[in-house]
Amino acid sequence: MQLLDGAAVSAQLKSQIKKETEELKAKTGKVPHLAAILVGNNPASEAYVASKVRTCEELGFGSTLLRFDTSITEQQLLDEIDNLNADDKIDGILVQLPLPEHISDDKVINKIDPTKDVDGFHPISLGKMLLGHKTFLPATPYGIMLMLEHYNIDVTGMHCVIIGRSNIVGTPMTILMSRNAKPGNATVTMCHSKTKNLKEITQTADIIIAAIGRPKYVTADMVKEGAIIIDVGINRIPDATKKSGSRLVGDVDFENVAPKASYITPVPGGVGLMTIGGLMKNTLEAAKQHI
Repeated sequence: MQLLDGAAVSAQLKSQIKKETEELKAKTGKVPHLAAILVGNNPASEAYVASKVRTCEELGFGSTLLRFDTSITEQQLLDEIDNLNADDKIDGILVQLPLPEHISDDKVINKIDPTKDVDGFHPISLGKMLLGHKTFLPATPYGIMLMLEHYNIDVTGMHCVIIGRSNIVGTPMTILMSRNAKPGNATVTMCHSKTKNLKEITQTADIIIAAIGRPKYVTADMVKEGAIIIDVGINRIPDATKKSGSRLVGDVDFENVAPKASYITPVPGGVGLMTIGGLMKNTLEAAKQHI
């Protein structure tokens, strides 16, 4: 079993991004700038945004964090995005989800200028991805593809089972894994909460991408020997041995699945770090396009 080390891969990726950023600034004076919008004080969202802002500083990017109370109206938030769309200094815009119930995620995502959609969620970005055109890929799927590329894992002809059908991870992964590219050319099966014979399907998988949001959902009896396991899940469960009273686990029962796997991502330290790497790579590309 080999660990797919998100920390090591993302460190190398960030080093390359920082080098390209310095070259871009020296050549054109352009500094990539990411604007993040945070509504409310959800602890997980706070942590995610803080990590992204820190990474911007580390890479030499500019960053702007706009924080709003949950009382902000949908129209006020859309107006704030309009302001960012019109600001030539801003290269990338991300809105940290989830948003309060009175604000439509779709309306907010659709309002972002597609040339600044570094999260890759805009319908235009997703449509271009489907057609195989150059575009911003959703950050988590992009990070997974970069990890597979780094470890030179050739998934051509493999049976890839994706558990989860969200627009953020599951659905984009089906497109990326099956397209005629490298990594790619896998035969993909998408499973979800309504799949009846999930275990029978996963037992045939050469690679499993678990993104269903349920702690330790993928168990050892669901995995064949030598399978590649990509765990997208980040779940907090009670743990009395920890000072915080809880710990993070993935959607895969790591301890019992790992001995059967040829490759596996840990949680934490796996896909989550690659997601930020994918976001930063998109932001750098956006800055280059805005020169």
